[in-house]
Amino acid sequence: MHLEALPVELIADILAELDLSSLILVSYLSRRLHAISSDPSLNPWRQPILRNLQSAPDESYELAMRHLSVRQTVPRQNWLEILSVARAGWILYEATLPNLKEQDWEECFKRRFLPGWQKWKKDGSWKEAYLNCRILGRVHHRSHSSCTADEAWTKYIMLNRNGSANEMEANSRNFNPMVLFNEYKLQNNLNHLETHIRLVVAFADVRILAFGVLNEPRSAFTVNRNARTFLHPPGVQKSSKADADDWRSIHSTSSNEDQPMPESQPPVIGDINQVYSRLTYPIPASSHANYPFYTPSGIDKRWFGTGESEEGGRQWVGGMMLTAQLVGPQTNEHAIDGPPFQDMDLVAGAGRSQYASFTWADLSAIAPWLELTKRIDGDGLGH
Repeated sequence: MHLEALPVELIADILAELDLSSLILVSYLSRRLHAISSDPSLNPWRQPILRNLQSAPDESYELAMRHLSVRQTVPRQNWLEILSVARAGWILYEATLPNLKEQDWEECFKRRFLPGWQKWKKDGSWKEAYLNCRILGRVHHRSHSSCTADEAWTKYIMLNRNGSANEMEANSRNFNPMVLFNEYKLQNNLNHLETHIRLVVAFADVRILAFGVLNEPRSAFTVNRNARTFLHPPGVQKSSKADADDWRSIHSTSSNEDQPMPESQPPVIGDINQVYSRLTYPIPASSHANYPFYTPSGIDKRWFGTGESEEGGRQWVGGMMLTAQLVGPQTNEHAIDGPPFQDMDLVAGAGRSQYASFTWADLSAIAPWLELTKRIDGDGLGH
């Protein structure tokens, strides 16, 4: 059967399997193909664009993607996804950007950046806030250098075991979450316990890290229920096969190969989607695309252990520190011995020394299920 005799939906699906260079060529072969490729409701461009955006960080996008904005056959809606997740350097220095409406730039801003970063918009347009003069240019600059001129103080949040939380800040020039958390451990008689670090969720320009302490507490008084709830939304679980895969990852470098496998978790009762929905503002990176649900990417490692305990039957004790780490070209490279994307591999090595503020608005965006008894600005108990 002749291609153009097929239904338009089927033709669009076929075109979506092409690479961008081929799709550009095919879209000009006939009036019918031109009309189909230009139809926003059919939009065969979306799949090849997503394949580029979801490619590995060290891979380049297709050259044809640079100047898609000058192609009348490419619906403008595709640029909302491109500007939401594409690499900052590519957007700033390689791509020819389209003319978008102000509400489209606002949508791109909210999809890409943490809510707390809206403070940089001030009185300018959303396009100005998104590009060089405000956020994207600053983030790209800071992820490639040690500059902290634009943010003298870096905010972070401490989840307390009593159900409250503190939004604190430290000098950006010397900001080091390991040093800050070690000081907290020393003040709270936890210095003898090892620090564990979890990658909570990753976005285009930043990833959220949680610093905490695991132990087998003698009493429930020291257990941090907030920490467990933050990392594991109540009712959301992953498959037992995924648990087994993560368990092998944890102990892959251990000399003891006789570690028992975790027991399978019982199935979840009820429809969790009635309570939770995938995060869209901001949009997570492909490694955490299903957040707050489990994403089988090999990088989403929030679920260790079973039931109310973490790995080895331990629980989170004391406070848990939350901070935002800027993502650079080397941030996701495996830097040290041991399992990747957990503990010291998240903070040791090149590309892991730059951080940005993490505020109340950001905490509410990524963990709306977390119920705090009190929100305290600064140190202290909030009296």
